[in-house]
Amino acid sequence: MSDFQDYLSKKLKDPVFAAEWERQRPEREYMKAIIGARIEKDMTQKELAKRAGIRQSNISRIESGNCSPTIATLQKIADGLGRRLHIEFRKI
Repeated sequence: MSDFQDYLSKKLKDPVFAAEWERQRPEREYMKAIIGARIEKDMTQKELAKRAGIRQSNISRIESGNCSPTIATLQKIADGLGRRLHIEFRKI
C-alpha cells in the first residue's frame, strides 16, 4: 500500500474526515474521469482545451480540483474527448 493509502486509511477512521471525504466524492469522480479519458486519448491539456473550446488553464484547474465546472463546461470537455456526458442520481 502506498504512503497516501496508509495515510488515507488512518484519516478515514475519523468520522468528520470520512464524512467530508464522502461529500467530495463526486468531484473526485469527475476529475478522475476527465484525466483518465484524456490520457486514454493520449491528449495533453492543451489539446483537450482546443477541442473543447476552453482555456488550458481551466482544464488544469478542473483536473486539480481547484474549481467546480458547470454542466455546460463538462459537456464541452466531453465533446472534446469524443465522449458522452452522463449524470445520474443513484440510490444510497
